[in-house]
Order: sequence, then structure tokens, then C-alpha cells
Amino acid sequence: MQIPLLQGPAVCSSLEALSKAAAECMRCPLGATRIRSVFSDGSPQAQIMLIGEGPGQQEDESGIPFVGRAGQLLTQMLASAGIDRQQDIYICNTVKCRPPQNRKPQASEMEACFPYLSGQIQNVQPKIIVLAGATAVQDILKTKQGITKIRGQWFEGPNGAKLMPIFHPSYLLRNPSQTEGSPKWLMWQDLQTVRKEAEAQGIQLHGTPSPFI
Repeated sequence: MQIPLLQGPAVCSSLEALSKAAAECMRCPLGATRIRSVFSDGSPQAQIMLIGEGPGQQEDESGIPFVGRAGQLLTQMLASAGIDRQQDIYICNTVKCRPPQNRKPQASEMEACFPYLSGQIQNVQPKIIVLAGATAVQDILKTKQGITKIRGQWFEGPNGAKLMPIFHPSYLLRNPSQTEGSPKWLMWQDLQTVRKEAEAQGIQLHGTPSPFI
């Protein structure tokens, strides 16, 4: 699978220019209802990228992805796997503006926003891409397979990157059990696998693994 090169009105040569273009974008109706666009967090130099679904209310207000309850859980689970959120990973979403009432982004909205995501991938050039949740899986892998069937598996990503679907942290908030085989336990295993793959590729990580949370 290869992500198409950036095309259309958002063609830019840098992440800074892409972020500015996204902040002014009106390519779909979400631009008219946002407070601000939510472009990214973490390090552009990171060799791991995480792609989620779309901003919620707190993200819309702050301009930073994954800062609500689900984002806080994600940060904790990344840290427990020894992945530092600010140094080791670049975080973004399939769409950069909040869908009303936090609904799932529509296919037309993801298509309109895809040039920004493509540009992020082309600029960051991650060696590992983590897809958090079914929406990101559908947008990137173009598959109708359920997340429960393909999570934790490696797929071929753009530019030779290895790509793994995982549960979205909001799903874990609705399923908080930590027992073996639970969604949270499975996501913990997946993040451990991501860390091991990073180490195998010689990617330097700044976090220290800690016990399962």
C-alpha cells in the first residue's frame, strides 16, 4: 500500500505550512463549525506515528489531539510501554476539525482532509504507524474488516513503514477491565509489540517501560 502524494489546494512543502493551511481550510463543512483545527502533537522527528479518528470538544478548544479522557489514557499507556509522548511519537488524526457532537467523520470529510494527513506522513517519514481505532483503519487500509479482527497485526504501510491497528483509547474507557484478554490488556500487548519493533529497527525511545496499568 502506498499513500498518494499530497495533491490539491493544500500542497505545501513543510509541516508548518500544512498546519497553517489546515487552520484556514474550508474544504468540507467541518471548517465552518470548528473552534480551531487540530493538527498534531509530539515530535516531527519521531519515527513512530499514531493516527486517530478526529478531535473532540477538548481537542477543538485546545488545538491539540488526544487531550481529553481518552487522550490521557493513551498518554498513560504509551508511557507504560516506554514510549514518551513528546519525544518518541507524532500524533495526528484522520480529520483536523471536530465533527459535530463528536460523531464519526464522514467519508467525504476524510477524503477532503486526506491531503493534510498524506502531507504529514510524507514529511515525518515514520518507520512505524499505529492506527488507533476503526475510522483510522478504514481511512488508511481501506478495509471493512473489524478492528477486533486485525488489531495487533502488522501491515505494509507507506514508504516501507510497518503499520499496526490498535483499539482507540475511547473504546477502553467503555471497557475498563484489565483482565487478560480484555480490550485494555490487548492494547497493552500491542503497544509492547510496537516498542519491540522500534527497538528491532534501532529506533531510540526515551521512555522507560513500567507495569501494566
